[in-house]
Amino acid sequence: METSKPWSISASLRGFYDDNYFAQPKNLSDSSVGFELRPRIAFNLPGEQTYFGGSYTYSMKYYEARGDDPMDHTHEVDLKLDHRFSERLKLALNESFVYAQEPEVVEGSGAALSTFRSDADVMRNRASVELTARATENLGFQFGYENGWYDYQDDNDPGSRSAVLDRLEHTLRLDARWQARPDFVGIVGYSLNLINYTADEFLTDFGTGPVPPTALKSGDRDSMSHLMYVGAEYTVSEELSFSGRAGVEYIDYTELDETDWSPYADVSGSYRYVPGSYVQIGVRHRHNPTDLAGGGTESSVTLDQETTTFYSSVHHRITARIAANLVGQYQRSVFNGGFQDGDIDNYFLAGVNLQYEFNQNWSTEIGYNYDRLDSDEGGRSFSRNRIYAGVRVQY
Repeated sequence: METSKPWSISASLRGFYDDNYFAQPKNLSDSSVGFELRPRIAFNLPGEQTYFGGSYTYSMKYYEARGDDPMDHTHEVDLKLDHRFSERLKLALNESFVYAQEPEVVEGSGAALSTFRSDADVMRNRASVELTARATENLGFQFGYENGWYDYQDDNDPGSRSAVLDRLEHTLRLDARWQARPDFVGIVGYSLNLINYTADEFLTDFGTGPVPPTALKSGDRDSMSHLMYVGAEYTVSEELSFSGRAGVEYIDYTELDETDWSPYADVSGSYRYVPGSYVQIGVRHRHNPTDLAGGGTESSVTLDQETTTFYSSVHHRITARIAANLVGQYQRSVFNGGFQDGDIDNYFLAGVNLQYEFNQNWSTEIGYNYDRLDSDEGGRSFSRNRIYAGVRVQY
């Protein structure tokens, strides 16, 4: 976001080729050329004690080969409000709404993906509040709450993505923070996480046959998890910093009398190696929802996945006018329970982008994205290649 003025606008126009726009196995994949129009507006209002900022981004993608339904529309809205009551008390409010098709847009960078690209739109909203208070010069506390809402826009039928993934998520967090040194903060924390599935539909489509008496509905996969962790934030220098939390996660599947213990980790770091160039890396490990439900009965239901996610991004300033960007993510997801118990999804995505700036307002770019899923589940693996080129203007 442009921070030297109260507002900024930008727009980009890209032509692209996508060889598998619904992320299907090779024998079912469809390809298309097309174009994308992406305008964006942002505002930035800093004050002495209060900051208020936000942005709205719209994207329209046109696929030439999709005759009946050629366009995808994406909406992204982000709002942020920070207020400092005093030097010892701060409040932060964040709001993020997404209407999209691409799962990495819905979940955000570095997050474990619950599902992959399909022809179903998704609405997702996240709202959070965080209060930071310092009791003494060294001891402080952070209280946080986040609400997440997911609504998949397909038919709410048995076994649909709505049936298995529509949900509300509630996260309550309390951290105790010890400022051991000006550049080092130690953390001890606890988080309570509730997942409530909202579709009220059978998890599996039993077709024309009889519905088993032990068949489960969406809400039968509701869960309550407890995270207990220790962590630290360390600023090595102006160029290098790290942040991390590690501990255990205890999950109670409240409707099925099932429980599970697993490790928990969320570690990241950033390094600005030369002016205008930086690298960011991170790893996360915890449970996440899944789009597969196994047999959908008490004895065969797949509860969720346990996922390890590695992610990174590099921005390199080659010259004053030329910049390169590289992003990558790998996640290893192990299914928990049901017919898929112990089966693995290995998912990898990578993207490279090269940008040339004519001046401070106009630039051109070219890029390539690659997605690959190797799954133990039949009919699920796919690969996807996307290339694009375009121009961008910003003021």
